[in-house]
Amino acid sequence: MVTDTFWGLPQRAREIQPAKFQGLLICVIVAAAAWLRYVLPLNVDVSWWLLVSERMIDGQRLYVDILETNPPMAGSVYFLAVAFARAIHLRPELATNILIFALTATSLTLVWLVLRTSPLRERLADGRLAAWTTALLLIAPMYDFGQREHLALITVLPAIAVYILRARRESVGPAALLIAGLSAGLTMSFKPYFAFSVGFCILASAAQARDWRVLFALENWIAAALVLLNAVSIYLFFPEYFTVIYPLVRDVYLLLKAPVPAILVTLPIGLWLAATAVVLLLQRKQPRRDAASFVTLAASLGFLVSFVAQRKGWGYHAYPMVALALLAAGFAVSASDLGHDPRRWPRVAVATAAVVLFVQTCLWFNGSVDVGQIERQVARLGPRPSLLVLSAAAVIGHPMVRTLQGTWISRQEAFWVREIVRRSLQDGTLDAQAAQRLQSYVERERAGIIADFRKQPPDIVLIDNQNSNWGDWARSDPELKALLEPYTLVKTVEGVEILKRG
Repeated sequence: MVTDTFWGLPQRAREIQPAKFQGLLICVIVAAAAWLRYVLPLNVDVSWWLLVSERMIDGQRLYVDILETNPPMAGSVYFLAVAFARAIHLRPELATNILIFALTATSLTLVWLVLRTSPLRERLADGRLAAWTTALLLIAPMYDFGQREHLALITVLPAIAVYILRARRESVGPAALLIAGLSAGLTMSFKPYFAFSVGFCILASAAQARDWRVLFALENWIAAALVLLNAVSIYLFFPEYFTVIYPLVRDVYLLLKAPVPAILVTLPIGLWLAATAVVLLLQRKQPRRDAASFVTLAASLGFLVSFVAQRKGWGYHAYPMVALALLAAGFAVSASDLGHDPRRWPRVAVATAAVVLFVQTCLWFNGSVDVGQIERQVARLGPRPSLLVLSAAAVIGHPMVRTLQGTWISRQEAFWVREIVRRSLQDGTLDAQAAQRLQSYVERERAGIIADFRKQPPDIVLIDNQNSNWGDWARSDPELKALLEPYTLVKTVEGVEILKRG
């Protein structure tokens, strides 16, 4: 069967009701994405934020009763999901997936509404580009589905659409202005680092349009006002974020960082460079730079700066930059003349590159720690266990506690303060004098562990001796040692002690 496009779609399929075929392709992608939500484990941070949201709805106070380093906007979607789940009696995990699918559909609909009067609508109407975008948003995140970076990418797309119009010197209506301002403002409210992406979009659209007035367009002021309103709201309603959390993040959390050279040689950087190369190669033969590709790639570059600036090198931090670079490549292909090139090899080469990059992207963002053996052993000890995990590795306890429908006995996701200080001493980031100044944070974390332990003694205690010496530390502390006396060691799995009460 003959193929005549870079996507490798059969010519006969395109001739026979192409719109239906492309619509079916999108439906298959959505179905595959829904199936992945069923077979893949729940992301560790998503499971934690669901717990945070449940506790907030039950009356606990964020940053007082619950220790979390991210701003409140980070938990907004999960809070809505839990409220929605309780209203219609669904599992919060299922409600979260439904809400994210709905948010994705809403974002893409807004993109279409923004661009429907532009000549770009002919390219957007092509089901292949729509299918590519859908796959990048719903399948590519894999294990990182629902992470804040995933949500930020979904929310920023309408703003990118408006910046593309600005770059093309096309008119932008009042509704589109409002959509772009809200879109950009919401995105930057998730994390301050995301301002790089929005800022690079604005700069790219101004440069493409050769019009400095784009820098001061109304949607930028709306976005800035929304960010300011968010900051004021945090100050008024969550003052502990500035008085308790910010000093902790500044003094301790920011010590947790990887060397920039090590971050620059990770696979996501390679994927980004490869996708960027596709864009540049396809644009080289075009008489004029494609605004859609250029602005989208600028947004991707902004997220790359965010990835490096966060200094963690964690996979989900890289997701927006990779997905947007691949989307820019999709725009570049749709703007090229590949479909009219009589030679077959360029189409085959681009199709192969797209498949390879997409598969590599999925493999990278599917990285997770398998704690199945620990979970199965805990499940044998009784239904719906209350669980305390002495570890800095959040993945050991989450999402296990949600899978077992148990109770989390702690005010925080993991005990990372002591671990960060310990490791910083080991690698020379801190000297003994500096570490001593941070002991108040370590002691506050220890006091929180003991208070939570006493308030609600857990059924099961997991002690992580694989990633750190938590067992020695707990048994050398008189108060913790006394609290652990009623517990019996059941089994040690992969360096994690499993203790059961009584």
